[in-house]
Amino acid sequence: MLLFGLDLDYVAVVMLFCVGLYMLVAKSNLLKKLLGLNVMETAVFAFIVTAGMVEGGDPPIMVAGTSAPFASPIPHAMVLTGIVVAVSVTAVALALIVQIHAHFGTIEIDELKELP
Repeated sequence: MLLFGLDLDYVAVVMLFCVGLYMLVAKSNLLKKLLGLNVMETAVFAFIVTAGMVEGGDPPIMVAGTSAPFASPIPHAMVLTGIVVAVSVTAVALALIVQIHAHFGTIEIDELKELP
């Protein structure tokens, strides 16, 4: 579906990425920044899957004598790998945020900058 001459999937991905970028840049809470990073990662994953789609594509099973276009499984494999990495990064970041809160009593960046 087109919106102003652009594919609606790409418009949604860009808007989702911009929301995540806003959260990452504008918020001073570390947890909100991490959520913004996760929203951005989701937008990138959606972009990769959307870019890998083939209109009228068949499953990637090659049969002799078939010349129909087929959907590539590589973008889906890349996204699965990216999801594993994103979950790992999120787990480590959450552990760091918990340790920061336990040590300093806050997860606000403005308050952390004022500490000696």
